[in-house]
Amino acid sequence: MNAVAQIRGGNLAPSLNGVVYFRDVPGGVEVQVEVKGLPKYRPGTARTPQVGPHGFHIHEGGSCNIGDPKNPFASAGEHWNPTKQPHGNHAGDFPVLFSNNGYARMTFFTDKFRVRDIIGKTVIIHESPDDYRTQPAGASGKRIACGVIRVYQNVPQPMPRMYF
Repeated sequence: MNAVAQIRGGNLAPSLNGVVYFRDVPGGVEVQVEVKGLPKYRPGTARTPQVGPHGFHIHEGGSCNIGDPKNPFASAGEHWNPTKQPHGNHAGDFPVLFSNNGYARMTFFTDKFRVRDIIGKTVIIHESPDDYRTQPAGASGKRIACGVIRVYQNVPQPMPRMYF
């Protein structure tokens, strides 16, 4: 089975867009992400959070409504954690996205789910990096982009570069 999430930025990163492909492979799922428009890195201060690298997760909800502009994409719910693991070991915990002048591309493998398990859930990109230990969400900051995961029949093999 294959799936795709079309990523769109909210009010905090309106030019952010991209795609995440999910493909069942032997033993797990191959995930490929390509996005552009990520905010520029900014170190944190006593008054402002660090911006980038960007936390990247599956969330349990199935909606990408922006809702409250101060807390966008709350409709996506919390991190997807079907086995009730501590943060850092959620099924939906992914590696952070490193921006290269606003662009990030990454492919990785996970054995924590199959594609059928995530259909209708959301992918969220956060403002700040995930520390993989703060409970329950890794202190990854505000949600800056979202995409609903949908069944997709024609994931090319190998998955192509999106060429934004």
